[in-house]
Amino acid sequence: MTDSAEYRAANDAVRGHFFSQVWKLTAPYWRSEEKGAAWLLLIVVIALSLVGVAVSVWLNSWYRDFYNALQNKDLDAFIRLVLYFCGIAAAAILIAVYRLYLTQMLTIKWRRWLTEKHFSTWLGDKNYYRLEQRGFTDNPDQRLSEDLNNFTDTTLTLGLGLIRNLVSLVSFSVILWGVSGSIELFGISIPGYMFWAALLYALVGSWLTHLIARRLIQLNNQQQRYEADLRFGLVRIRENAESIALYNGEQSENERLMTRFRNVWGNFWELMKVQKRLTFFSSGYAQIAIIFPLVVAAPRYFAGKIQLGELMQINSAFGNVQDGLSWFIDAYASLANWRATCDRLLSFRNAMAEIAHESENIEVHSAGERLQLKHLSLRLGDGTVLLEPTNLTLEAGEHVLISGASGAGKSTLLRAMSGLWRYGNGQVVMPAERSLFVPQKPYLPIGSLNAALCYPEEAGQHSPERLREVLRLCRLEQLCGRLDEAQHWQRLLSPGEQQRLAIARALLYAPRWLFLDEATSALDENDETALYQVLREQLPGVTLVSIGHRADLKRFHPRQLRLEDRHLREVEVVLPA
Repeated sequence: MTDSAEYRAANDAVRGHFFSQVWKLTAPYWRSEEKGAAWLLLIVVIALSLVGVAVSVWLNSWYRDFYNALQNKDLDAFIRLVLYFCGIAAAAILIAVYRLYLTQMLTIKWRRWLTEKHFSTWLGDKNYYRLEQRGFTDNPDQRLSEDLNNFTDTTLTLGLGLIRNLVSLVSFSVILWGVSGSIELFGISIPGYMFWAALLYALVGSWLTHLIARRLIQLNNQQQRYEADLRFGLVRIRENAESIALYNGEQSENERLMTRFRNVWGNFWELMKVQKRLTFFSSGYAQIAIIFPLVVAAPRYFAGKIQLGELMQINSAFGNVQDGLSWFIDAYASLANWRATCDRLLSFRNAMAEIAHESENIEVHSAGERLQLKHLSLRLGDGTVLLEPTNLTLEAGEHVLISGASGAGKSTLLRAMSGLWRYGNGQVVMPAERSLFVPQKPYLPIGSLNAALCYPEEAGQHSPERLREVLRLCRLEQLCGRLDEAQHWQRLLSPGEQQRLAIARALLYAPRWLFLDEATSALDENDETALYQVLREQLPGVTLVSIGHRADLKRFHPRQLRLEDRHLREVEVVLPA
């Protein structure tokens, strides 16, 4: 799927105000109706992190006493310190388990809240449809599932990790400053020299890490997108398996899939190269960090100024300070992935916000008992005019047939009436009564036949007897015994069966206004005639607005309109005797 100009503009807006937009994405949960539980969990997790740092400081002191006992061959102290260590280890295990458990609890609660809000926005006001029509974003399923999950998980992991590292850095910096002493360098006494060595080591490492791995943000973003495109292509084949098989289109589909996979493959190779360089550096950095403090502190040890215990305490403190200062290095790959996730989420949110603030040139509202078009004109997104300004009134109880050549704009006219189509000018006044639009290709949700039949209402709204009755009326007797069977009905049923099921659904919904957009085009004339007779009998007083081409439809529609040459004209009707 290719980026549209609007999508690129949304991404540019994200890059221009990244941190302020991330704050707008993050802050609402902590001010929401769930803020009490959220803040309590966060405070407990932070407290456990701080206690974990305290245990590390406790362990650092233990190192000094333990290695001094070894050097002095003090068996009593050795046994006491081993037992002491068991208590420290038990506390560390308990803290680690509950810190992880409560962090995961907070993560899933935050993700649930964000998911509910994003689902509501995406599905609200037909945004999901408008986004697809305008090509604003690719793979919204990835944004709403994978990216929201990664955002909450990584934000908390990085945020809590940063807090823990800052506290650990301060604590162990004090310890390291106190135990490292001073050193003479070029005649200058440098106090706390081990701290300055750790600081210099981490700063150089962070700078080199950024130089080596700065492309990871862009590459991670592209990788997620290419993977989602490949999944989308695979789903398309599953959804259209029969059509592809009848066309013998396997070779063409294989080439399309391989084109998408080549994007995945090529970008992954670039990721591998950058990550290889980063791993070389970070592994070398970590290995040198093991020996570096011992080498720097060794002169004081061999000079007899410190014992083995102090040396090991310095080594442990240096390691913790260096870890704290090197947080950026260790977290760089996660930060790059987090930035890419934020970019995708924010561009998606910006696209929905832009859709919501689009000017609605066609005004649609509900009032009264009639349908009115007032100076309504329609055009395509590229400006092509489909309908010149038109006035039309349809009264309740009328049956109206709209015909015209393919591509003339008949379906677009119905979309404008439903509020889906915004390109044009004028006003649509829909009746303030129960209405239903039935498209040519009906949507059947995966699940029980009961649920597919009752859609858009919930399953269980009608008795099994009523469901079986409408199935028989629509010549679907073979499905009467399968109401509780869960299937992918859109694959299982033929196009004609799907359209008959959609008419059965309309009988259950019982609208006062029923709009049929070539809703019986897959049926033969006998079935089509039978279904229209059923609609007339079962829904007395319904207003039928049909789009169709067949001559046999005329008998059911005393009023007929034809859309041609960008005008909607009345057609003289001669009904059969």
